[in-house]
Amino acid sequence: MKLLYSTSATAKGGRNGHVKSENGVLDLEVRMPKGLGGANEDYANPEMLFAAGYSACFDSALNLVIKQSKIKTGETTVTAKVSLGQLENGGFGLAVDLHANVPEVSLEEAHSLVEKAHQVCPYSNATRGNIEVNLSVSNNESHN
Repeated sequence: MKLLYSTSATAKGGRNGHVKSENGVLDLEVRMPKGLGGANEDYANPEMLFAAGYSACFDSALNLVIKQSKIKTGETTVTAKVSLGQLENGGFGLAVDLHANVPEVSLEEAHSLVEKAHQVCPYSNATRGNIEVNLSVSNNESHN
């Protein structure tokens, strides 16, 4: 792999601690979410951070594919729902539902663009064969 970019973040205290990027832009307290025994939903958690990264990365890949295809669309949005579960071996795993909204094209075209983006996106390439990633699409102007 030809290296194009590298960054780092450091965690202290795990799920009940702090994360900070090397440049200090990301500087967050993280806490166990209520669904995993935490007190509330007032803090970031690793799944939330993964969802944010995956959705931003996938939306960039989608827009690259759209640009390369020379197709006119409205502004795209991508929502990543990340779930944490227990594996049969007692360990833990993730699953992702990615929903992309690609306005001003047919659903068939939106689906094709999303499939192409799924082949380009670094997160998709990193997770392929490791975690379940389900793709869905819409093509309406008002989808959030």
